[in-house]
Amino acid sequence: MSDKQFNLDTVENAAATPNTQLPWAELGLKENEFNDIVALLGRRPTAAELAMYSVMWSEHCSYKSSKIHLKQFGQKVTEEMTQDLMVGMGENAGVTNIGNGWAVTFKIESHNHPSYVEPYQGAATGIGGIVRDIISMGARPVAVMDPLRFGAIDHPDTQRVLPGVVSGIGGYGNSLGLPNIGGEVEFDSCYQANPLVNALAVGIMRHEDIRLANASGVGNKVILFGARTGGDGIGGASVLASESFDDTKPSKRPAVQVGDPFAEKVLIECCLELFKGSVVEGIQDLGAAGISCATSELASNGEGGMHVDLTKVLLRDPTLTPGEILMSESQERMMAVVTPENLERFEQIMHKWDVEYSILGEVTDTGRLIIEWDGEIIVDVDPKTVAHDGPTYERPYARPDWQDEVQSQHFTGSAEDAQRPTQENLAEAIIDFMASPNMCSKSWITNQYDRYVQGNTALSQPDDSGVIRVDEQTGAGVALATDSSPRFSYLDPYTGSQIALAEAYRNVCTVGARPVAVSDCLNFGSPEDPDIMWQFVESVRGLADGCQELGVPVTGGNVSLYNQTSGQAIKPTPVVAMMGVMDDVTRRVPSGWQQEHDGQAIYLLGTTRDELDGSEWARYCGHLGGMPPQVNLAQEKLLGDMLVNMSRDGMIDAAHDVSSGGIAAAVAEACLRFNVGARIGLSEVAERDGVDLFTMLFSESTGRVIVSVPRSEEVRFKDMCTARNYPFARIGVVDVASENLDFQQVVVPLNQLRERWENTMPQYFGEVAQG
Repeated sequence: MSDKQFNLDTVENAAATPNTQLPWAELGLKENEFNDIVALLGRRPTAAELAMYSVMWSEHCSYKSSKIHLKQFGQKVTEEMTQDLMVGMGENAGVTNIGNGWAVTFKIESHNHPSYVEPYQGAATGIGGIVRDIISMGARPVAVMDPLRFGAIDHPDTQRVLPGVVSGIGGYGNSLGLPNIGGEVEFDSCYQANPLVNALAVGIMRHEDIRLANASGVGNKVILFGARTGGDGIGGASVLASESFDDTKPSKRPAVQVGDPFAEKVLIECCLELFKGSVVEGIQDLGAAGISCATSELASNGEGGMHVDLTKVLLRDPTLTPGEILMSESQERMMAVVTPENLERFEQIMHKWDVEYSILGEVTDTGRLIIEWDGEIIVDVDPKTVAHDGPTYERPYARPDWQDEVQSQHFTGSAEDAQRPTQENLAEAIIDFMASPNMCSKSWITNQYDRYVQGNTALSQPDDSGVIRVDEQTGAGVALATDSSPRFSYLDPYTGSQIALAEAYRNVCTVGARPVAVSDCLNFGSPEDPDIMWQFVESVRGLADGCQELGVPVTGGNVSLYNQTSGQAIKPTPVVAMMGVMDDVTRRVPSGWQQEHDGQAIYLLGTTRDELDGSEWARYCGHLGGMPPQVNLAQEKLLGDMLVNMSRDGMIDAAHDVSSGGIAAAVAEACLRFNVGARIGLSEVAERDGVDLFTMLFSESTGRVIVSVPRSEEVRFKDMCTARNYPFARIGVVDVASENLDFQQVVVPLNQLRERWENTMPQYFGEVAQG
């Protein structure tokens, strides 16, 4: 590169020109942060150093507003919670022992802002990034999931964002050969300009294959390999993902990263071979903040320093400045630390897979990260100050003034509640409700994903959890579920986050898996707003307390703040991903009854209360107010334990949690799963619980599951419930011949229900080829 394209700002020059004006504000830094950098260095930063600090001290990378609260996840733990935890928070992804020498790593992250700007690439590279986190731990990726949230289904911009996001996820994940086994889809106008695209990946490995990323061993080579570095995604983390969209400011929407799934597929195999042959000391993926992140984190996690020659970076765009090279978020790149003895073997593997690489430098004992450009030093920093010692903010927070008013506006007795359906129009009301945007079939989306590639998928959408076989010999595997309850979190963020946690826990248990680990993706508005910060603090406290009570550790996750536009924030949306372990995936329990289950008894586990506030029925009626349902985590744990035992012992053939849409939705979905009817009677259990039939149908009380029980197992089933003192009631029977969902005098024809349920998405987004 010729010097005439830019003026090289060296460390020597920075020391000699202290008064040079630098664009710290444009790079997302606050004035106090810039002053802190000057104090750390004892001089003004160079342009390259400023680029590094700006991106690594951004909200997205440093967690400066959230980390003091996230510490609770490491503090509120018991000995029981850590017995299977092999790698915890702070690494690329957490790792959990699942027995027989197998370990599983999983993590959920956000790619929200880029997916609004450029839906296809934003979503695709979100999948690519989370998969590289899994690879860097030494694991083979085996599945992905994607909780998604969009604006109103009938808004014109939703027609732009949703199809692009879904195509990006499908295009990248399918090309990688990874099954997409679950997720969620929600429509709410609060996500109109801030859609949430959260991506989860899971990988498997033997215990001895776990790898951690650090730069240790003086003289070891630092090597960048994979795709070339281009101008895409420059400043993505510091600006795009760390500030709100605001019409009043100049556009801060840098190019979104561009992904190549076929390059990543090669990278997966290449990395696994490097790990298998113990050719590398460690591998760090290049995601947010690119080379800035990889070099500073590797050096900071090691015991020495690092010397890098930036001119050795292979470029797609030769016009990039050193600062742009450091900040670029080009995809499909990894950084390895390799001993001189293994260098030849490393190069052989690169040539085998036809992967480009360049030796950028080596590990030193200076304790400094030094980066050169054409022989001139442009970065000379303590790597810990870049990667780990960034600012920490104790943002002010306070319970919003409007919270009491919102909580006083209960659904029961409201004008919207007055429109309750009568017995004469209840069947039509149920059909119309199940066709509403948040209750309708999401097969328009899931049919664009490959759910069964690799041949290890035991369950996937629309079942309560995705289930993947890990060990072909024993049949052992894992179940994964993601859940969030933004409407409940808006009403009470502490309880709302625990409702999401309880539902994810319950969903894993319904398929027969024992919950063992949590990863979370915490999506909120601006932390500079005390109202929003209070929502965040309460949600984290709720999750930490809840995980401690359930005995399940948080192994990692992600915080996504500034999800707001022109002062309008999203509802607090903590997404909980729960992983459970199964001894034998062939015993997994689907969410609906099948032809061979004719005559089986249908039981409801749990108690129903008058808890319609914040429910899907309230949303259907246009109401949001009141208090969320109560959560009893001790009861959830008891219920979960029962479900796992019932599944293992063959006591239940179908199980579906009762959550969004209440019993009406749960029974309807269980019938629709395999197109098998049922006769349901709720009058006795409604009388037992002291609620009317309407409340019984649509309340969203927690701790409830419907199950179908073979006749031969009814005595054992009832004995277990009685022994555990868990409420249960026989509410119906599977009826293959009827082709209806029959609520005594109210008959819902399954063909009409299915037609309306499946037609909502195509009505707005057109037909899609069946996958």
